[in-house]
Amino acid sequence: MLEFLPPRLRFAVRHVNLNVLYEIRVRSDKPLMVNLGGKFCFLGENGVCGGISALVPTAEEIQEIILTASGHSVYAVENQLRQGFLTTESGERIGIAGTFVYENGNVLSVNRITSLCIRVPHAIKDCAEEIYARCFREGVCSILVLSPPGDGKTTILRDLCRLVCERTSKNVLVSDERGELSAGDLGQTSDVIRFADKLTAFTSGIRAMRPDVIVTDELLPLDYMAVKRAVESGIVVFASAHLRRVEDVPEKLFSRYILLDGLGKVGEILDGEGNHVA
Repeated sequence: MLEFLPPRLRFAVRHVNLNVLYEIRVRSDKPLMVNLGGKFCFLGENGVCGGISALVPTAEEIQEIILTASGHSVYAVENQLRQGFLTTESGERIGIAGTFVYENGNVLSVNRITSLCIRVPHAIKDCAEEIYARCFREGVCSILVLSPPGDGKTTILRDLCRLVCERTSKNVLVSDERGELSAGDLGQTSDVIRFADKLTAFTSGIRAMRPDVIVTDELLPLDYMAVKRAVESGIVVFASAHLRRVEDVPEKLFSRYILLDGLGKVGEILDGEGNHVA
């Protein structure tokens, strides 16, 4: 993991605890920062340091990361880059910022990439145990996990998928639009569709794979049509969204709503009518 980093950045990262390394922020000509256990700090050649001692990545190093992470074929990941990210074979998702070039209203390419947000996937076994126990007392049902970015929604969904596979042997289809959700152990009765938009993945997956459960990440308003189609077909859906309040969910299609209260911490759980679940 993280083998795509240039040598001096890779060497610096090896001085921190990878078990709590969640993000690496690489900005051209600005101090290198990492998210360790939910807290951002500067990173120098010998590990965590003050800002004045932090490494300062160059534009050339950013280009090297993109080239290496793409398997030395940027053309092969061009469609991902147009969407603002790149996912490596090991499951790290690299968000990009730079100059987006448009043609006829569509993104043609991304030039002069100046910043990278490298999200490091983690498999935390049994981190979804509380959700499983509180939400599935009467059987597996559709749930939506809500929180701001970076609070562990993807990690929870990944573990929840594994738990359902192990304990129920249901057929679980993972719709992994960005190639991050499927990085880790999803269970032996899971199938994965990667890099397809949710409507395509749900539609083709329902027809071809006959899932009992569909798991997906980061719902946007336009994705609720796909979720509604699945739920109305009798399929259970596990999903997440970057929202703080149930009131902001565009369509109330789920049986349980889980609000996280910090990194991986379950706060409130509400049912479909807004009542608290003990």
